[in-house]
Amino acid sequence: MAANKDARGPAHDPATKAQIHEQRLLWNPENVKDVAESVGISNIGDEPLRTLSQDVEYRIGQILVEALRFMRLAKRTTMTVQDVSQAARVLDVEPLYGYDSTRPLRYGEASLGPQPLFYIEDEEVDFEKLINAPLPKIPRDMHFSKHWLAVEGVQPVVVQNPTTAESRSQDLLPKGPGANPALAALSGQDNPNFRPAVRHVITREQTLYFEKIQAGLMDDSSDIEVQRLREAVLESVSSEPGIHQLVPYFVNFISNQVTHRLDSLFVLRQMMELTNALINNESLFLAPYASSLCAPVLTCMLGRKVGPENGVEALKEQYLLREFSATLVGQIARKYSPHNKILRPKLVRTCLKNLLNPTFPPAVWFGAVQGLVAAGGADVVKMLLLQHLKDFEAAMLAPLRERGDATSRTEYEALVGAILKAIRLLADDDGGAAAPVVNGMNGYTNESEAAQVKAFLGDVIGERVVQLGDHKLNQVVLDARNFS
Repeated sequence: MAANKDARGPAHDPATKAQIHEQRLLWNPENVKDVAESVGISNIGDEPLRTLSQDVEYRIGQILVEALRFMRLAKRTTMTVQDVSQAARVLDVEPLYGYDSTRPLRYGEASLGPQPLFYIEDEEVDFEKLINAPLPKIPRDMHFSKHWLAVEGVQPVVVQNPTTAESRSQDLLPKGPGANPALAALSGQDNPNFRPAVRHVITREQTLYFEKIQAGLMDDSSDIEVQRLREAVLESVSSEPGIHQLVPYFVNFISNQVTHRLDSLFVLRQMMELTNALINNESLFLAPYASSLCAPVLTCMLGRKVGPENGVEALKEQYLLREFSATLVGQIARKYSPHNKILRPKLVRTCLKNLLNPTFPPAVWFGAVQGLVAAGGADVVKMLLLQHLKDFEAAMLAPLRERGDATSRTEYEALVGAILKAIRLLADDDGGAAAPVVNGMNGYTNESEAAQVKAFLGDVIGERVVQLGDHKLNQVVLDARNFS
């Protein structure tokens, strides 16, 4: 037993184990600490710092293994910058190491704080020197020729093949696409040039146009000239044929403003007006942006808190915004559904889900009713809205009517009016049952028919529908019971 115990070797004390563990850490933890402080993490413990350093070692090892694989596949013994870039791309990492430019890079130094900051200097071009410079030589006409690179392993001495002296000088040069630019930059050569990572998409004129549109829409002054400017801005967006490259910028601008300015009815109204102008522009192809445009419009139509909550007048303005947003939902659904088959069902499903949620405020129910009618039309009203009205009245309308304050009465009447407007749409639908005209009037409503309408729609909505005295509408509503 003693011999076996000695064969296992001497036991290490905790201090020795900690020292061995400390020596295995190859990456300097101070670098990780500097990066953490640059992103706002000032107090980082030793154990998290050690864990992050080990993770950095592991990631660098992954990239090096992949880079070695590229180097060996290329039959080379020297690793290049391109190998590392390809390895980062394979591992789904943004390639930040190395440059693909063929021009030398010149680095500048700026003193910001205790550590220097290095950056790539931009090239300064003297226009007078550029204008007076001689024109480049005219390139030669393209032609083809052939020659032997080697004959039985021996390179013939021809003009096209490099001489022995040239071959030796080329062997001494560093290899790889990033070697020459780096050496040239370190040697201090002037006129550096590099390829930008992002290509310019819009011109300076389009940028100026976009800024003018933003400034004109966001000016909330009550001056008559400012109002005319806003109208001119919207008219320009709805009729200008050359702004297709600005469409993603407009969509992003609308989304950002709606997301961050939900407390301002003026900003939300202007964003919906801008959306309407984009939709009405016949020169723009907005089908790929239909889903992106629906998001801010649905926010204005179904948002729980839209605009200030300071009285009945602000509530009326909010309801007008929701109604206008619903008309935009209808335009998007009709215009872009042929290109996106699931767009209309998604809009209808979203509106129905918000309508049947009893925890939402009445303004959301109002927007949901308007959205159902705008996105789905009479068919959705007949198959979805009418089937849930009785339960909706019992769970939501009745408690809202019992509150009794002025705001609740306004919300109640607006909600009932929106539902009645949706039901009256059925009378104008071609698919409705046509009743014969009696004595120049659209029939009559007897007690039995009125009782059936109230039993199907509920007492409040049913009574309002019966009071319209439209026999044809009553028959269409009663025919909708077959869809349940």
